[in-house]
Order: sequence, then structure tokens, then C-alpha cells
Amino acid sequence: MTASRHPDEPLADPSDPTDPAETTGLAEPDAPAEPAEPDRAAGSAEEPAGGPMEPDRSGEAAEPAEFAEGAAGAEGLAEPGQRLLARIVDTLIVGLPVIIVVRELVSGSRVDVVAPPAVAGCLLVYDAVQLAVWGRTLGKRFAGIEVVPATGPRPARLGVLRSLARAALYALPVAVRPVPVLGLLAGVFWVVNAGLLFEGNGRQAGHDRLLDTQVRKRPRTSTPE
Repeated sequence: MTASRHPDEPLADPSDPTDPAETTGLAEPDAPAEPAEPDRAAGSAEEPAGGPMEPDRSGEAAEPAEFAEGAAGAEGLAEPGQRLLARIVDTLIVGLPVIIVVRELVSGSRVDVVAPPAVAGCLLVYDAVQLAVWGRTLGKRFAGIEVVPATGPRPARLGVLRSLARAALYALPVAVRPVPVLGLLAGVFWVVNAGLLFEGNGRQAGHDRLLDTQVRKRPRTSTPE
């Protein structure tokens, strides 16, 4: 069947390409717009050309120059263990023969009175001579350390007077050990003297500070091939 046509409706021209829907105002709905991509240029503009910004370290405290110099100078100083080892070796070298001789010459309770001053006197000569000539005793040779002036040009020797004074500060507390009060004071002196090693960067005991000396590791001499 053919649809009836309204009398006032114009005849459709087959050659007219116009879409009937356009003439009647019925157009197809527009396709939904695709979401726009986020603008990456704005975000990238905030990043500096050289890459990510490094954290600001201007507020951090700089390492003090004195501490850096002290740490560098402390590398050549003798360790407390080396000094203790040297003193033990020296005491055995001197003390054992002296005590054996004293026991042969003195008997009874007099050994405890005679032996300390005898050991102290031998230690005084033993330390003073070797420090003045070589700057190190047999014990210090064994431990690889030597005694040098804390200030002044190096290498340098302590000299006779300073070597004698340093040896006396070791020997005197040993000599007064039999005296009750002086023996107690000698023990306090040894504790304070050793404790000063850990005060400051110079690793100087009490006698080192008094005489301006320093105990350092002896540099190893390279053997020719």
C-alpha cells in the first residue's frame, strides 16, 4: 500500500540530496565529546630543567675545622692498648730480675719494703737512658710506638732532662708504694694519669701533658726488594 499524501505536502524530488530529516529539524544527536587529556605542560614546567631539585642543606651545621684536624692527627697516635702492652713488657724485663735478686739477698717481710724502691730505681735508669738515646724502650719497640716531643719539628729526640723527668714520673709512684699514705696517693695518681689519655684528641697522659710529650706509632720502614 502507498501511504496517503497530504494535499499541502510538496512532492519529493528524487534528485534532491537533502536529508528529509534535516528539513524537518530532526537531527541525530551529537556523539559525546571525549574527555580532554590533562595538560602535562603545566606540571612539567614546575620541574627545573636540570632534573629534580636537591634538598637544601644550607641549614646543616658544617663540621668544625678543629675537629677535622684533630681526627686527622689522631691517626698516628699510639693506642691505649699499645701503651699498656709496652709498660707491661718493660715492667717484666726490669721487675722480674730485680725481685729475684732481692729475694736472694733479703728474707721475710723486708722483701716487700726493699723490692719496690729497687724496681723503681732500675726502671728510672732503664727508661731514661733509652728514651734519651732512641726515644723508645724495649717494650715500646715491641709495641711499635715511640715517645716524641708534642710540639716542634720532627723527627726530634726528647733530650736528657725531659727523658729523666718522664722516667721519674713513672718510677716515683712505684718507689713510695711501701709507705701507707704515699702508696695510696700513688694509686690515685695512676688512675688520674691513665684517665687523661681519653680526654681530648691528643691522647696525652698526665706526665705527657706536664712534659709536652706524645706517644706515636712508629712508621714502618720499607724493606728493599
